[in-house]
Formats: sequence, structure tokens, C-alpha cells
Amino acid sequence: MIPRYKRLAAALMVLIGVGVAVTLGLKAFNKNLLYYYTPSQVAAGQAQPGQMFRMGGLVATGSVQRTPGSMTVHFVLTDMQHSVPITYTGILPDLFREGQGIVVHGALTGGGQFTADEVLAKHDEKYMPPEVAAAIKKAKEQQAAAAVSATPR
Repeated sequence: MIPRYKRLAAALMVLIGVGVAVTLGLKAFNKNLLYYYTPSQVAAGQAQPGQMFRMGGLVATGSVQRTPGSMTVHFVLTDMQHSVPITYTGILPDLFREGQGIVVHGALTGGGQFTADEVLAKHDEKYMPPEVAAAIKKAKEQQAAAAVSATPR
């Protein structure tokens, strides 16, 4: 074989090896990627059932229900525009309460129920994910605008 072709073959092998390595790396990265959604995004269908992701919002007032004799808790997570029912089995953080900003990690079932593996509550009482804070602010502005337009003149 001519030395020129040997160098070309070696260069092609290196290029193919790098391409395979990059492809495998990107597949592994995409498999371990963890998305974050708000309840409005989940209600809009942006999250796929069975896909693991995080979701943040406020625990809706009056929604916490504990199953007697077990560690299962049912509650509703809201961003003041849409709500998603959550089921969690385990020990809740001490700061978990109605009206508190939390983040849950888990997967959506086919029926629109979110099954959480983990519930996170930040120590700062004013904690709220930026996306949720923006959604709540937008919802309050829309409610205020609707109240102004509904006021008789």
C-alpha cells in the first residue's frame, strides 16, 4: 500500500473513532439530562409520561391529604395558573406545608398524576424557582387586569 493511502486510512480511522466517541458521549449525556418544568408546562403537555423531571411550584392550600397507616401523601402543586396532583411516599421535609414553594423530582403517569421520588424544600422561606416566581407573578397580573376590566364604571 502506498504511504499516502496509509496516512489517509489512519486519518479516516481516527475521524471515525472520534465520531463514535462523540455520539456515545452525547447519548449518555441526553439519557442523564434532568429537565425542569412548571405545572403550566406540564398541563400544556411539554412533559412526557414516564420521563423523569423536576417540577416546582407552591403547595396548594387545603390540598395535603395523608393516607392513614402509610407514609403516602397526596397534594397539589400549583403555579397559580395550572395545578398538578402529586403522590409521594416517604418522609417529607420539615419545611413542607401548604403555601410553601417546593421542588419535586419524579415522573408523570399516564393519567396526569405525578409520582414524586423526592420532595425538596429550601430553608429560606422566600425560596421559589425563578420560573415559578415568574409564572405566579404573571398569573397575579392577569387576575388584577381581569378584576379591573370587570369593575363597572
